[in-house]
Amino acid sequence: MNKKLLTAATLAVFASAAHAQSSVTLYGVIDAGISYVNNSKTATGHDNLFKYDDGVAQGSRWGLRGTEDLGNGLKAIFVLENGFNSGNGTLGQGGAMFGRQAYVGLSQNNVGSLTFGRQYSFSTDYLGGNYSTGGQTVAGNYAYHINDVDQLTSSRINNAVKFSSANFAGLTFGAMYGFSNQAGAFAGAPATGTAAAPVAGSSRAYSFGVNYANGPFGIGAAYTDIRYPGQSTPSFSTTIANVATGNVRDLRTFGVGGRYSIGAATLWALYTNTRFEPISGGTTTFAAYEAGAKYAFTPALTAGAGYTYMHLSNANRGHWNQVDLSVDYALSKRTDVYALGIYQIAAGRNGTQDLQAQIGSSTSYFNTSGTGADNQLAFRVGVRHKF
Repeated sequence: MNKKLLTAATLAVFASAAHAQSSVTLYGVIDAGISYVNNSKTATGHDNLFKYDDGVAQGSRWGLRGTEDLGNGLKAIFVLENGFNSGNGTLGQGGAMFGRQAYVGLSQNNVGSLTFGRQYSFSTDYLGGNYSTGGQTVAGNYAYHINDVDQLTSSRINNAVKFSSANFAGLTFGAMYGFSNQAGAFAGAPATGTAAAPVAGSSRAYSFGVNYANGPFGIGAAYTDIRYPGQSTPSFSTTIANVATGNVRDLRTFGVGGRYSIGAATLWALYTNTRFEPISGGTTTFAAYEAGAKYAFTPALTAGAGYTYMHLSNANRGHWNQVDLSVDYALSKRTDVYALGIYQIAAGRNGTQDLQAQIGSSTSYFNTSGTGADNQLAFRVGVRHKF
């Protein structure tokens, strides 16, 4: 009898130890509120819009994150992350079950991780969250650049193999490659055929990045190249930079950013250059220059401001100026309320249309502007809960 009790106790100890070496965490964000946008009509006119808006400070999501200790500093890791709209319960990212992230891999202490699946490019990993107004303040998705042309927030690469280094005294770096998964088209291929008998294309991508963050100072750079972005699934937006994605042969974006903290204040600056090479027609280039600051008046109350200038260069020329102001108040470590205001003005024309009118739906996160409008103003109040 004593032997049986001893055996049972021993097994229980080993089972507890094994269980302690593995973990799965459920996490998420729900962001919801009310927004106002002027000049918000697709046809002629400048009607005002009041709307329930989801995922402004951060996209609403839930996910599972897990690790298993394999010994000697080696771990198995995975992430499954779903995006959704809290207003109507629908799936985000084109309806994919885990459209935000879905990967598995191995992590080694003092070396880094090697992961496989749908993952963020280094333009998002290193630049978007660290050196942009969208990542640094609750202006969030309203503050990211037009339709995220430079891949700062929504650059998710399918069929990707990704290496992310460990932190070496503040220095991190990485590289990734997203396979086309189409025979004879290692570099990707456009869609072909006819409407009655279409032949699906494929997209391939690669990305590199390096970042250094030590104490109050940080600096980072990233490069991302996506071949035939219109063929990815879930697909990129139907229109990027006034070019239908089905006509884009290559999306290439490079950026460099820096950040510095002084007491309760944080300052940042970012430059990106994004080039769209079409299958037919002329090349379109966007250059974005951004600077911002935030200040923590108390541990709970933070205010932020940002300014972005974007320049379009193709057969036509134009530019955009945008100012972002925000205030965030933390009710707890997991729940905050916020208010923000955004103003954008455009100059120049693309063909016969004003730039703001033509890219209104792309700019927007706000909403489409009225024909002929060269500016848009948005206000937002929201609540965000993290779990």
